[in-house]
Amino acid sequence: MNIRFYHARIATMQNDCSILEGELWVTNNRISYVGAERESQISWDREIDCKGNLLMPGFKNGHTHSAMTFLRSYADDLPLHDWLNKQIFPMEAKLTPDDIYHLSKLAILEYLTSGMTANFDMYITPDTIVQASIDTGFRTVLCGGVSNFLHTVTQVEDWYKKYNNYHELISFQLGFHAEYTIDRSILMDLAALAKQQKAPVYTHNSETKAEVDACISRNHMTPTAFLDSLGIYDFGGGGYHCVHMTDEDLYIVKNKGVSVVTNPGSNTKLASGIARIKDMLSLGINIAIGTDGPASNNCLDMFREMFLVTGLSKLKNEDASSVDANEVLKMATVNGAKAMRLTDCDCLAEGKLADLIMIDLHQPNMQPLNNITKNIVYSGSKTNVKLTMVNGKILYENGEFFVGDDPEAIYAKANEIINRMR
Repeated sequence: MNIRFYHARIATMQNDCSILEGELWVTNNRISYVGAERESQISWDREIDCKGNLLMPGFKNGHTHSAMTFLRSYADDLPLHDWLNKQIFPMEAKLTPDDIYHLSKLAILEYLTSGMTANFDMYITPDTIVQASIDTGFRTVLCGGVSNFLHTVTQVEDWYKKYNNYHELISFQLGFHAEYTIDRSILMDLAALAKQQKAPVYTHNSETKAEVDACISRNHMTPTAFLDSLGIYDFGGGGYHCVHMTDEDLYIVKNKGVSVVTNPGSNTKLASGIARIKDMLSLGINIAIGTDGPASNNCLDMFREMFLVTGLSKLKNEDASSVDANEVLKMATVNGAKAMRLTDCDCLAEGKLADLIMIDLHQPNMQPLNNITKNIVYSGSKTNVKLTMVNGKILYENGEFFVGDDPEAIYAKANEIINRMR
């Protein structure tokens, strides 16, 4: 379809957070023009008057486990390892691939309401996650979850080869669950695969102090140093959480081109700690933002995550100037795209994929218009998301979903699944 957005404010996020006034054109699934309003002979399928509202790149959810929607508010108020071993793992053992398909669709609805146009999903059955994403029209990057009890290196290699040449909405990255759930021999096999493919590797890293202390006890090194010693990061990659990082860890991350995906909502709820965001920024480390799964957060809300990134950093450093809101907005958009290797939809520019959102500025929390981009981080909310477009298709607009399914049917299926498990 050919869609014209006009009378718009536009934060392209191409070089900075500046805002221009004009219009944006979408031709099929790509942006064909961004700039001042001008005449056109194009036959538009739809022309949307933005009425001064803001167009910007969609948020990128840099780390999540979508299908864990079934455990939202089911296993709460527990330390991480008790939460995992006593509540999460036993319930996950009851999941079927079909369950994961339906539960992933529920998460996608929530992503759309929060202005997210892509997610980085690590979960049990990539095949059904892929199908849920394609069926709803959502962009998903999958991450392998190799461990001693789930996903083998061979499986991840097969998925890597299959899903990087499968569908325009789907890509796949090498990954494993965490240092504490995988044997050294398997890690070495994964490092060999990464070398063979010249591919980055992603994993949970240094989420809790207990995790780091246990790794030091086993390997006489932090998780970051241990993984680096095996060649895991020779082609870059990413670390989810990265809360308890030493100076040496941060230099490894910087030197190996590893992205940090911070998850402040989950880390707050599970009392895991506050990441060293200010120090990471000063080193030039690429920082993205993720929600983590809906069982540990429990809300899939990029606005809340953005506020927590800057707010918690200010508290940690006892410095109200710590971590500028515009830096956080970059983390949620262009930095996330870089971490997820989605550089074709990182900003709003001619030729880029049309993954964008419209922010409603005609609401009390957005007025007056002193600083729109900082206002998104400090006072924005899901209620300001007026429209979410993925790959040139509007999937959410004015509270209504266009994902090929009745939301009530998706909700009913999720409740059916958890009721069966209980």
